[in-house]
Amino acid sequence: MTVTGPAPGDTTTDRRIGYSVCTICDIGCQLRSVAEDGKIVQILPHDSPAVARNICYKGTAAPHIHNHAERIRVPLKRVGERGDDRWEEISYEQAMDEIAGKLRTVVDTYGPEALAVSTSGWNTQTTHGFDRRFMNLLGSPNWISGVALCAGNTAAVNRLTYGWMPFPDISNSSCVVLLGHNPRKHSWTPIYNMIEGARKRGAATIVVDPRISDQAEKATIHLQIEAGTDSALLLGWLKVIIDEHLYDASFVDDWCVGFDELKARADEYPLDRVAGICGVPADRIAEAARIYARADGACIPWTPITDQQLDSTSGIRLQSILRAITGNLDVVGGETLNALNPGWLTEADLQLHDELGAAQRAKQLGYDTHPVFTYRTAEMLRPHLKRVWGREWVDQVMGCHMANPTEVFRAMADGDPYPVKAFITLGNNTLLSYPNQHQIHRALLNQDLIVAHEIFMTPTAMLADYVLPGDVFTERNHIADAWAWGNRLTVSERIVDPPGEASSTFRFWTDLGRRFGFEQQFPWDTLEQVLDHRLEPSGRTWTEFRDSVVMEMPPPAYRKYRKTGFATPSGKVELSSSILEALGFDPLPYYRAKPKPTEEYPYLVFSGVREDPFFQTGQRNIGVLRRRVPAPSFFVHPDDAARDGLVEGEWARLETPHGQVRATVSVQSGMRPGHLRVPHGWWYPETRGDVELAGAFVSSDAVLTIDSDELVDYEQGVPHFKGYPGRLVPCLPPDGMGRTTLEG
Repeated sequence: MTVTGPAPGDTTTDRRIGYSVCTICDIGCQLRSVAEDGKIVQILPHDSPAVARNICYKGTAAPHIHNHAERIRVPLKRVGERGDDRWEEISYEQAMDEIAGKLRTVVDTYGPEALAVSTSGWNTQTTHGFDRRFMNLLGSPNWISGVALCAGNTAAVNRLTYGWMPFPDISNSSCVVLLGHNPRKHSWTPIYNMIEGARKRGAATIVVDPRISDQAEKATIHLQIEAGTDSALLLGWLKVIIDEHLYDASFVDDWCVGFDELKARADEYPLDRVAGICGVPADRIAEAARIYARADGACIPWTPITDQQLDSTSGIRLQSILRAITGNLDVVGGETLNALNPGWLTEADLQLHDELGAAQRAKQLGYDTHPVFTYRTAEMLRPHLKRVWGREWVDQVMGCHMANPTEVFRAMADGDPYPVKAFITLGNNTLLSYPNQHQIHRALLNQDLIVAHEIFMTPTAMLADYVLPGDVFTERNHIADAWAWGNRLTVSERIVDPPGEASSTFRFWTDLGRRFGFEQQFPWDTLEQVLDHRLEPSGRTWTEFRDSVVMEMPPPAYRKYRKTGFATPSGKVELSSSILEALGFDPLPYYRAKPKPTEEYPYLVFSGVREDPFFQTGQRNIGVLRRRVPAPSFFVHPDDAARDGLVEGEWARLETPHGQVRATVSVQSGMRPGHLRVPHGWWYPETRGDVELAGAFVSSDAVLTIDSDELVDYEQGVPHFKGYPGRLVPCLPPDGMGRTTLEG
């Protein structure tokens, strides 16, 4: 609860301390925020010992972010050509009136499906489902998010196997498997702390990564595979576990379907074949499989690596299958299936999916072509979710009712299969956040209306017609619920007021909805009234909850499936997926070969490795963070650097058949030879006005790959970022870069 009073030794300063849930990355750490005279001045660790160590230097930089001189504080309207970055200040009411009028014109001309929305829930913290609520009332199914490439799609695919997204019980695990995942003190901090705690208890760790990462250095066993071969490796694990009878036979007999078919598929991947694909000795693959299968409680935490491969659906499914057949599903130390909190309404409860008719749902882009995380699959799961979890619509990790981003941008750019002409983006630097950046640029230039709800002028916002200033986590009251992945509820308090005419996502969607005649469906006047509504099942109000609770969760329960079964058509774990089969796809997991390096493009490139000071495309304008990593770096093995004349700290150009980017060279002996790491999300805010779109095309990995049908996962349509051909050549630094980038 909030503590108010003077600062120590000061009788005049108004000082407040309150609980916060940080949104500077996707983890949502619990912290305390300190304000003096209405301004955030400090971030402190939480006062609960259970979470006090979950703090990183991104979180402590919140005052620098929230008080930044270049933060957007008033609504802006474009006055030049799109992308000219010329603006006039207008009032919030004028902006909303004009946005509503222009959106109405688009809907009247092209139909409601001509509106697309991209929201990053990690950055906005929540919309309370109001974005989907408005869209469903209007008639548009075309909502997208970066979670299509990261965690949200994982949730959708896991539901194909056992109807839910599991949560790893790392703290009690005897074995933790990290598939390219590399939590560190300042990146995924809570996960890092849990893994360190498990190691101290004696837990084994298995790391699968083409480079010797921080986690690989400490691993019990490190499999330094060729990038993009994770599915082949896991099929090899299945072969070992089945052949050596290391699976939980009673669980498989009682609670699984499709084991014989799975065994036949695993037989197609003997270890010598898998070793040849992955570039790892067969005995090491077998050793790792045995460690995992024999552990008393083992987990495979979520990883972004298999979210972004040609066979992403199979890679994610293989993890879910391994959890199940080894007896690690909904047990202590394994992967728990957390029921929804009975005292809380989820975002899906507020999204009004039933208001969107079946015909409009079928218009969702990707519904026919890549349906796994679209309405098409969600509709198939509805009765089973209702039977087990009590809800027909559950949007776990925001990822279970989405349109396909590639299909959306194609429709925006080319009108195929129908025009999308209005685009609203919230907390999402869309231009750099999805693959095929050149197509996204064309798509944005082809819009009749673009609205960006942001705190900074990103390259995407520079292309908008209207930019509305958003609020931040210290400026709103909230109850964090992990997007229906977990069931813990955590207080986050409003410590200061938003600046100028900054608005919450609640305010934006409410005001837009009322302008469209949806007053009855948007009856709440304040965010606190929405929180009261979401707490109605508990019989408490927001104020009562905040004043009595810091965080709460129901007592854990295990093996709940014994009473309810699983939320699948069979009621069991579907090793062979009936839903995939009904959708026309292979019901069993498989390995799909990635593009091979060539003489012209000799490197195997993988994108997306995080840099600790930044989250996705954010924070490059925050001095205390940018100084830690002034410029992007390619990681390359010493032998490759020597062969190609690449010098530590000098600039180089990475070229692929589809695009090119520039960054500095970082020679690292831990890289697998022939591999090249490229970071994600780079642009240069300090070059605004000097370099086109503040350097959005200089170093962004999103220009390196395209999303044509042969280069995306069949079932989801997600792109392949983990192992594609490229070449690296020395070059001069990019034009227009500042001293921070060039000199550090």
